[in-house]
Amino acid sequence: MRILLWHVHGGWTDAFVRGAHEYVLPVDGERSEWGLGRGGRDWPAATESTADELVRDAGTIDAVVLQRPAEADRLRSLTGLTAGIDVPAVYVEHNTPRGRVPDTRHHLSGQREIPVVHVTHFNALMWDCGVAHTRVIEHGVADPGLLYTGELPRLGVVVNEPVRRGRTAGTDLLPRFAAAAPLDVYGMGGDRLRRATRLGPDRLRWAGDVPPPRLHTELGRRRAYVHPFRWTSLGLALIEAMQAGMPILAVGSTEAWRAVPPEAGRVSSNPSELVAAARRFIADESAAREAGLAAREAALARYGLARFLADWDAVLDEAARGLFSHQRGRSDPAGQAAFPNHRDQMWKEQE
Repeated sequence: MRILLWHVHGGWTDAFVRGAHEYVLPVDGERSEWGLGRGGRDWPAATESTADELVRDAGTIDAVVLQRPAEADRLRSLTGLTAGIDVPAVYVEHNTPRGRVPDTRHHLSGQREIPVVHVTHFNALMWDCGVAHTRVIEHGVADPGLLYTGELPRLGVVVNEPVRRGRTAGTDLLPRFAAAAPLDVYGMGGDRLRRATRLGPDRLRWAGDVPPPRLHTELGRRRAYVHPFRWTSLGLALIEAMQAGMPILAVGSTEAWRAVPPEAGRVSSNPSELVAAARRFIADESAAREAGLAAREAALARYGLARFLADWDAVLDEAARGLFSHQRGRSDPAGQAAFPNHRDQMWKEQE
């Protein structure tokens, strides 16, 4: 198949374009959010296409993978094609809902032509997708290999824009972990992190945005991995840390409990329990290594690349054969029309 998609999430796209298809990525001169192309990535199966080329080759597109609400309109303005009507389409929902969770309506909840594919079961549970067809395809990650040495009695964290995202990313919890061991924090937009957390360079080091291969190696030298997020879809960095063989300390919200089994570290909604587990791993290298091996085994079993690509092949095949437009929706339309009033009433009663 010839599949059109925008380069939105580099980690997810890195796995997706490893399939047995041809992947077309829009590109513009500015390498903007609407034309990033490959973005410097080594993706042999992905080709970059300008706006003029998209117009010229619109008839050769077999399917489009949407990832942002505005992409359907963008597709129409560029090619004249209507997603789900003129060309088979699926929508990948990468994010947890915002607003009145769990009553947040998805923007595709009122149609049946474009299925919504969630990246976690938690996301699928929390989004109200109305009559839209839904699927869950859990993440797939290329195995970086067993890189864990744990030689440094420090904790690794990966988070983008930790200051702006604040409590959502669990940034306020970092000083508690820093009391157990120094933190090395990786990602984008964290130059003000030390000031925000009031931690000195002896307790927190901002390492910045590090390329994936080097990041995996550097993280593997740290004793354990901290996943402090309160509200997020499942981060690929967490899965990569598990595959690298790191023991995990994760805030017990969203999908973390499903991703990290008990033997792979500690998942808890009580930060004190996570800090206690961090102290134990810092003091006991063998316990940390044993938990890390369990984390790697679990991540390879659940988030392997082959399973991910096979699941996507199945959904794309359904879309290409027009099966979604002929299937019955998740819920009866009449029932959906009545639900909002009931939900609003329940919300008022809770308030």
